[in-house]
Amino acid sequence: MAAGNAAPTPSEYIVHHLGHLNSSGQPQKVIVDFSIINYDTLFWSILMGLIACFLMWSVARKATSGPPGRMQALVEMLVDMVEDQSKSIVNGDRRFVAPLALLLFVWIVLMNSLDLIPVDLAKAVIKFVGLGDVIHYHRILPTADLNATLGMSLGVLLLMFYYGIKIHKPGGFIAQLFTAPFHAHGFMAIVMAPVNLLLNVIEYLAKAVSLGMRLFGNMFAGELLFMLIALLGASGVWWAMGLHLMAGAMWAIFHILIVVLQAFIFMMLTLVYIGQAHDGH
Repeated sequence: MAAGNAAPTPSEYIVHHLGHLNSSGQPQKVIVDFSIINYDTLFWSILMGLIACFLMWSVARKATSGPPGRMQALVEMLVDMVEDQSKSIVNGDRRFVAPLALLLFVWIVLMNSLDLIPVDLAKAVIKFVGLGDVIHYHRILPTADLNATLGMSLGVLLLMFYYGIKIHKPGGFIAQLFTAPFHAHGFMAIVMAPVNLLLNVIEYLAKAVSLGMRLFGNMFAGELLFMLIALLGASGVWWAMGLHLMAGAMWAIFHILIVVLQAFIFMMLTLVYIGQAHDGH
């Protein structure tokens, strides 16, 4: 931030708002640093996960066989949608997969929705409760943190390995790594084994990285655009402030679609990858 009481420049404003409340006390300077823990990402992602579980539990506990209320009807629509998608993609036992997909969708929607909270509101609340001198950085959107989205995609990758080994047995899973996608026989099978293994390793890594990067990239871009719109209101010019309000409202309405769409895409790709692990090559 700018020294003294001087107002921060636009670049300083954005850099400050992109900083995390982490174990180092300073903004992370590299993309990946396993020695740093982002406490704000952990707090908001865990909180949204608990809220998602509580919402599902409370609706299920109050569910009736008669005409459903609005919340029950919404959850029933989500359950039917997820069940239909999982049934068409995953050929096997879906007792864990379908609830996982539903929880992922609700959880990511809740996390993404935090981006609709005004940019400077969290900072104002922190100052109001008297923690402004302690918490200098705080980022409220977990899915705009690459650590969080790659962590989620790593969980999906582990599930792919789990179902691949469970369905095809350890021997069959390892055999697929060396025999697919280029199926050969005799001496050529030995020659192509290293190539097949390399391609399979690249495929698994590409799936995990692209799954996390896709969610991160879209939500980071949306968060950054909200910051740029907020800078319009800080100019003090009446027409810029009017443009700030209009642009902020329009982008917030459009961003609701992105919030839901990105959660749906992550859920669908999770189902696709787990379905591929069931089917094998």
